[in-house]
Amino acid sequence: MLRTSRPLLAAGFLAAAGMAASPSLAQTGADFYKGKTVTYIVSTAPGGGYDLYGRLVAEYMQKYLPGSTFVVKNVPGAGHLVGTNTLYASKGDGLTIGTFNTGLIYNQIIGLEGVKFDLNKMSWIGKAASDPRIVVISSDSKINSFKDLAEQKQPINFSTAGVGSAAYVETTVLLNVLNLPIKIQSGYNGNDDQLAMRRGEITGTIASRSSWQQFVDNGYGRFIAQIGGNDKDVPQLSTLVTEPTAKAFIALVESQGDLSRLTAGPPDIPADRLAALRDAYRKAMADPDLQQKALKGGRPVEPGFGEDVARKIQTALAQPPKTILLLKEAMAAK
Repeated sequence: MLRTSRPLLAAGFLAAAGMAASPSLAQTGADFYKGKTVTYIVSTAPGGGYDLYGRLVAEYMQKYLPGSTFVVKNVPGAGHLVGTNTLYASKGDGLTIGTFNTGLIYNQIIGLEGVKFDLNKMSWIGKAASDPRIVVISSDSKINSFKDLAEQKQPINFSTAGVGSAAYVETTVLLNVLNLPIKIQSGYNGNDDQLAMRRGEITGTIASRSSWQQFVDNGYGRFIAQIGGNDKDVPQLSTLVTEPTAKAFIALVESQGDLSRLTAGPPDIPADRLAALRDAYRKAMADPDLQQKALKGGRPVEPGFGEDVARKIQTALAQPPKTILLLKEAMAAK
């Protein structure tokens, strides 16, 4: 009669347990995402550049994480603060990522009330574009140059997203340091500002060039100055002003133009899952179909990835006291 020793029984039990556990242990990196749903938060309303980039990123990251499902969730409010706070507070399991605007760098620099995130601690996946800022004027206006704008006798309405957005901060600072005759109308999301310009409710805006290129191409507006980028068809704002403080701030805005259409997750995503997300993002950005769809929508694709984006974020956050004071004064102006 065959006897089975207790050590052999114990070994058999452990082996069986190991076999039962092996599927979950194998779910590392890209394997973890098989059968999982990833929520991609877009921190603005549907429509407009952030939504378009976000949906392209989600669609093609799903393609390169086989077995995953990406769901886009729009969480607008307070110049991207609501969506970004939501993203930051999400569980760091790699199943929630999203996009928000670079104006939040300014918000964190000055310690804006309502900021409940730390960009230095986020799990950086990449950025989709380098997108210069542009000064846009309605084609119905008689303003044809930045000089014309500066010489207006009565304030004209300029649109921005919510208080704290990049557009709000940049417009406010330039208004203050250059004494521009501008009255800010904030709270425009998606393409609301383009519709408002066509209705005659606003005359101008300072925004990303890609968001307004098609609008201008369709004859509804004109570009009168640009901040950053290599385009030669519009004069650089830095060449049109002489005020030293303004020139210093314009240089900061130019650097922010290189960090456009960000994608990140909350802190503490496990390293293997973050590596899988970054790999899928890199492959998505190189996909010819994504590039073609972006080009069709007039959106540039000039990606950056992972740790390189994280380093640039850290550099942008490390501003001297003079710049911090400038930003605080802008945010205090209502």
